[in-house]
Amino acid sequence: MKKRLSVLFFIARRYLFAKKSFAIINIISVISVVGVTVGTMALFVVLSVFNGFEEIILKLFNNFHADFKIEAVEGKTFTLYNFPEDEIRQIEGVYSLTHVIEDLALARYDERQQLVSVKAVTDEFLLSPGIDSIIVRGDAVLHNNDVNYAILGIGVDYLLGVNYNDYSKSVSLYVPKRTAKASVSMGQAFTSEQLFPSAVFSVQQEYDESYIIIPFETGRKLYEYDNEVTSVEVMILPESNMKKVRSELEKLLGDQFVIKDRFQQQEFIYKILRSEKLAIFMILLFILIIATFNVIGTLSMIILEKRRDIAVLNAMGAPLPFIRRLFVIEGFLIISFGAFIGIVAGAILCWLQQSYGLLSLGSPDAGFVVSAYPVRMKASDVSIIFLAVLLIGLLSSMIPSFRIHSKFASLNEHEEIL
Repeated sequence: MKKRLSVLFFIARRYLFAKKSFAIINIISVISVVGVTVGTMALFVVLSVFNGFEEIILKLFNNFHADFKIEAVEGKTFTLYNFPEDEIRQIEGVYSLTHVIEDLALARYDERQQLVSVKAVTDEFLLSPGIDSIIVRGDAVLHNNDVNYAILGIGVDYLLGVNYNDYSKSVSLYVPKRTAKASVSMGQAFTSEQLFPSAVFSVQQEYDESYIIIPFETGRKLYEYDNEVTSVEVMILPESNMKKVRSELEKLLGDQFVIKDRFQQQEFIYKILRSEKLAIFMILLFILIIATFNVIGTLSMIILEKRRDIAVLNAMGAPLPFIRRLFVIEGFLIISFGAFIGIVAGAILCWLQQSYGLLSLGSPDAGFVVSAYPVRMKASDVSIIFLAVLLIGLLSSMIPSFRIHSKFASLNEHEEIL
């Protein structure tokens, strides 16, 4: 079996690189290889760029969200009276623990107002190593002496028209009182807090246009909470084992709490990113399938040119399946050659983009998170692309190869050629 395969590959390789009787066949062969090369290279480059954007988006989300978010199974809030905070802090790998109150409020600055999502956090929230990377203006400060500060999403900052040079104006937050009766008096119907804007963050449009981060104690007064929180966020060290930490948390908390990792906190976003990548892959793969039609034409031309060789092989005892497999391997080699060159060329282009930023998104002052198109090459993408291209090539090679029938392989049918 191995000997037969080696003979098949030897003959197929000779047919691939041998000089053809007609120059047009050589031209068509080159076009076939180029088509597969360009299609494979495009598929690899586009997926790598998509991986780069995906990595940046997820990194920004991960800088805003904790490794684990603990919420009550039932209800909006839970109390900290019996919450095993000290035991959680003692878990190996736990870096920080933040109390969170998250709810809606009406934000007002000067004459402008906007409905916002308030996230009240303890000081440990600012200990996250990724916080600095999402701050685009100012310093991330929540309070200084007796002054309370707010960190605004860049969209909220724009909608409120905050003037950071005017230190006399603050952002006012209004929330309906939990026990207040209907009243025409604003002061009696709402609780309010005043905070000075200290910084602006940017994560993603949904968060940028709705979130304000404030001190935890201010949030507690604003929402009239005693010892309640809406969630507790846990950060772990980068080298920690997430599965092990999650297992320890589940043992401590039991079935009274829900533990969400980064994926579960933003499950919808993750699914969108994966579905978009799959859609891009399928579209480009379809284009590649169209490009492989050249291989069918090339293989058909080679079969016609090698009619004499086919007849000779058949006369020497080569069965028809052997001859068919020979040209299937011939098409397979054309596809493999083009796919290999395409992946190498794509990798070189991606490396150049990573190193030198050949294609830029704009000037650094334009507000982009990155100045050039991000690229991230994955070994899994290389494997998937190569296998997909080879499978397409194998199927396309079968179409002309299996049209070789017994009469076509008969020596008597080609006596005029001999």
